[in-house]
Amino acid sequence: MAIYPTPEKIQGLLAGPADQPVVMINLLRFKPRADAPDEGISGEEAYRRYAESMRTFVESRGGRFLWIGRVDSQVIGTGGEGFHMIGLVEYPSRQTFVEIATDPHVQRIGVHRTAGLESQWLIAATEVPGAAIGANGSPS
Repeated sequence: MAIYPTPEKIQGLLAGPADQPVVMINLLRFKPRADAPDEGISGEEAYRRYAESMRTFVESRGGRFLWIGRVDSQVIGTGGEGFHMIGLVEYPSRQTFVEIATDPHVQRIGVHRTAGLESQWLIAATEVPGAAIGANGSPS
């Protein structure tokens, strides 16, 4: 799995609703041991160095970290057991996400992300107005 999007994936993201917030669903898998410049710590610890600085930066641009949790089991389907952590981050717009992701500050702190992250799925989601999720996890 990749840890950075292709230009085609960015264009696909920007083709979505431009006038609505977007929630980025981060499914993360960490390296057992981090690469340089974070040798000597776990991949998760290296990634946390990136995430702490990233949170401050995202919030300064109007975004917010909604939820972060550890994957402990998969109830339906397969493949999710390969991830260690999930994070939900809301951005004011898709364009704001791209501006943040390509900012020189994020490029600088990204060394810790690269040092600690083995793979990632990053899924963009837009709220469905009036939709609710039932107790069984399906739309009601």
